[in-house]
Amino acid sequence: MSGHSKFANIKHKKEKNDAAKGKIFTIIGREIAVAVKEGGPDPNNNFKLATVIAKAKANNMPNDTIERGIKKAAGDVGNVNYEYVTYEGYGPSGIAIIVDALTDNKNRTAANVRSAFTKGQGNIGTPGCVSFMFDKKGQIIIDKEECDLEADDLMMQALDAGAEDFAEEEDSYEILTDPDAFEEVRKALEDAKIPMLSAEVTMIPQNYVELTDETAIKNLQRTLDMLDEDDDVQAVYHNWDE
Repeated sequence: MSGHSKFANIKHKKEKNDAAKGKIFTIIGREIAVAVKEGGPDPNNNFKLATVIAKAKANNMPNDTIERGIKKAAGDVGNVNYEYVTYEGYGPSGIAIIVDALTDNKNRTAANVRSAFTKGQGNIGTPGCVSFMFDKKGQIIIDKEECDLEADDLMMQALDAGAEDFAEEEDSYEILTDPDAFEEVRKALEDAKIPMLSAEVTMIPQNYVELTDETAIKNLQRTLDMLDEDDDVQAVYHNWDE
């Protein structure tokens, strides 16, 4: 089975996150608060919370920090006023971009996201204008250096647990699942003591676009950097073939 490896991108993002753990932990803390508000503090009965906890662990958030966040959110449910909002648009050369945000002030967030698109010579579009070019999937990335299993054995474990696809790349393995099966597959790998570099429900581009124009690359990077620096932005998906 084959796929488009995102290991380099994820590794790059993790290195950036390692240099700014405060930001990624704040982002995940917000997600924990919203998940607890919506479904309660028990991850066994709250799929969204279980998914956020998996993301937290993949980003090396300490267990006691996760537990404190859940307890704080459980005792502060009435005061949680964050809401999810998604923006879609185009960067230079028609690169499709989706921005997921979690905010307590939609006007502020919308202005910041619009500014990021504009300064990178792109523009925000209407809901649905680019999301049809992506598939929502559970994605688990495993670093080959950290995994003792042979590729075939890992593939069989993943498929037996309910995964849809398995890809072996030069330095990583990628496992894709239906979003509804993600937590079951992730839990099976965790129980098997298989280390995961990344585990989250994400948006996978159906096709990737290569940029050769240096100005377009510079403008797109400016948009992505501005979005990455925005505390309200939870995730950014795009179809640029970096």
